[in-house]
Amino acid sequence: MSDRTMARQVLLFIWFLSLSSALGQVSYSIPEEMTKGSLVGNIAQDLGLDLKRLKSGKARIYTGDSAEYIELNKERGVLLIKERIDREALCGQTTPCALHFQIIFENPIEFYSITVEVTDINDHSPSFKRAEMIFRISESATTGAVFVLERAMDLDVEINGLQTYILKPTDNFSLKLQTQADGSKLVEMVLQKPLDREKQEHLSLVLTAIDGGDPQLSGTAQIHITVLDVNDNAPVFTHKIYKASITENALKGTVVTTVRASDLDEGSNGKIAYAITNTLDNVPELFEINETNGEVRVTGNIDYEKARHYQIHVQAGDDGGLTDSCKIVLDVIDINDNKPQINIMSKLTTISENSNPGTVVTVINAQDPDAGENGKIDCSILGSIPFTLKSTNANFFTLVTDGDLDRERVSDYNISVTCADEGVPSLSSHVTLSLQISDVNDNAPVFDKSSYEASFQENNTPGLSIFIVLDVIDINDNKPQINIMSKLTTISENSNLGTVVTSGASVVAEIVPRSADVGYLVTKVVAVDVDSGQN
Repeated sequence: MSDRTMARQVLLFIWFLSLSSALGQVSYSIPEEMTKGSLVGNIAQDLGLDLKRLKSGKARIYTGDSAEYIELNKERGVLLIKERIDREALCGQTTPCALHFQIIFENPIEFYSITVEVTDINDHSPSFKRAEMIFRISESATTGAVFVLERAMDLDVEINGLQTYILKPTDNFSLKLQTQADGSKLVEMVLQKPLDREKQEHLSLVLTAIDGGDPQLSGTAQIHITVLDVNDNAPVFTHKIYKASITENALKGTVVTTVRASDLDEGSNGKIAYAITNTLDNVPELFEINETNGEVRVTGNIDYEKARHYQIHVQAGDDGGLTDSCKIVLDVIDINDNKPQINIMSKLTTISENSNPGTVVTVINAQDPDAGENGKIDCSILGSIPFTLKSTNANFFTLVTDGDLDRERVSDYNISVTCADEGVPSLSSHVTLSLQISDVNDNAPVFDKSSYEASFQENNTPGLSIFIVLDVIDINDNKPQINIMSKLTTISENSNLGTVVTSGASVVAEIVPRSADVGYLVTKVVAVDVDSGQN
């Protein structure tokens, strides 16, 4: 890499780094084709993170469905090249070319957006699809007659892309370059000196395409001209630019448009043949033209997600070798043919029942490659549950708690998430998230009564069961702590003899007069029995 190119890469890097600070994300700029293991940037330093956080948070790179070209070294806190990056294979002619991914952390869940711009290096030479171009030009062709040349193709972009052409020798022809609205160049060979078949029937020229890299790279094509007699009128298209549109997924054989050219000559010199001359992209594989009537039809699969516009270059040539060219500007109309894609970036499988509202459970990324309303996505959850979805930024959603959780009422949830686009008709995708609620000790044991009463006989042996307390409830599945308030009554048995209460002597003597009548009170005795009740 030259010093000038290296300085340009450093300036781009500083610009992207300052831009990322303003936007709250980290951006880097690297050239393509860096070797595996090369340093991209110190992500820990640029995010202001401790290296311990990278390990404790199980930091990882999330790229969605795209391939991983960058890897995270958690020991050093840096981003490294994981696979060699070919900018042309990654982005084609699209500029700027960038990789977008996220770095995800857990405990707590966080993610940061990372952008890595891949800049072009001059690793491709301009080339022509055909090494030779053949023209049959009448000797009567007037000065100023224009002949459209095949354009070269250079996969590099911007300054490293195709910049100019050189035509040699210039005895009879000069080169004319016209910059088109899309930045491409129309290459024309202009007759500046009349041809004389009698003097020179065949001419050979070399067309060289040059890029703007350092050092410059080039490619060549040979131009072979056969000088013919008497064809003094070239075909002329009715329009230089034709505009048309077509819906993606159009059936093969669908007519795109019809071009028309006229030639004032008669016979074979006025017979026009049409041809598609694109060499830079896959237009010849997607479209064909009827060489006789100029009708352009679809022959391949038109996909809006791959290309939104096409430029079809058409040439009309007569049998005398004179030509004219036109361009068809074709817009592809999007249809809603892609369902949203739901990607689970990070999720919890268990959450405590005493979690605070707003606790993040799952981070979801939803993508839809369709355009406009067809690509706008809204995600929702079904049912009345203590969870809600929040949109964090474009196409990212977080599932958070939105109410109190109670394991004793609901121990697990199957949360159905639906992501739908805004197309007509709308397309949607679904995913079910299973979440277990873990228990905390938030309930005391409960008796079915506040007090119990029971009675039992006296004189029982030790160990005899008095009564059983039933329906002791502990909804926490912990060992109960039991406090019993009881009134226990002992039932008396007739286990004691009556005892006569005396003054202490076992025999009591009383004196009765001889004259005592029947019914005379001799004495009184008192007996007691320690048993209760009827006993």
